[in-house]
Amino acid sequence: MSAKTFIAGAVFVFVCCPPAHSTPPATSSPFLQAIGKDKLCVTNGTVTTLPSGKLAIDTPSSRAVVRVRTTQTAEIRFRYLGPSEGSRPLASGELRRQIGLKLRAEDACNLLYVMWHIEPDSKFGVSIKRNGGKHTFEECHANGYVTIKPRKSVERLKIRPGEYHTLRAELKGTELTLFADDRAVWEGTVGTGIAEFDGPVGLRTDNARFEFDFYAHLLGSDRSSMTRGDRIDRCQPSSGD
Repeated sequence: MSAKTFIAGAVFVFVCCPPAHSTPPATSSPFLQAIGKDKLCVTNGTVTTLPSGKLAIDTPSSRAVVRVRTTQTAEIRFRYLGPSEGSRPLASGELRRQIGLKLRAEDACNLLYVMWHIEPDSKFGVSIKRNGGKHTFEECHANGYVTIKPRKSVERLKIRPGEYHTLRAELKGTELTLFADDRAVWEGTVGTGIAEFDGPVGLRTDNARFEFDFYAHLLGSDRSSMTRGDRIDRCQPSSGD
């Protein structure tokens, strides 16, 4: 085999089959701002801050939204650390490990979910939870979910403990695009019903442990501070969403 043939083959393997991240990937969206725990309203589970400044989750269920107004673009750069110590099945009874983003998160009953499944399957799931006139989990429980089918999507390899990955969602009107490790993996239309509710971005995890950085695009004249007009004051614990 000639040297040129070997090099061409090596490049082909790298491009077609990129290795999992063993080090934190750099964010690809410089206009996004890092969101610390002080700007998160944690409604379920526990989010802690590590000495490194990264955020961490080790509870079976976690839910949070940004306390200030945001655009509908969010990114989470995470390291999967394995299953949580305890487990909490979904309402369907399935024990799923996953991490994802919330968009237009008005409350526990009305929002858009973008999830990256880890176990038992490995795929991206997009769903709208809509319950008109209901605003708390006690009112809507796990009702109102509609799965959104993509116009175009790709499958991903299984996420393994210790790996670093990035998930970013960009919603423009009714058009949604997901990026995993800076690669477009899901594109589709979420429907005009998305206009029935509005809110900031956020995050969700189930039955897994993570350390992560969360990014969002804050609105307001002074993005380094939270003015009263921009703040989301109703931060109440919830049984879930």
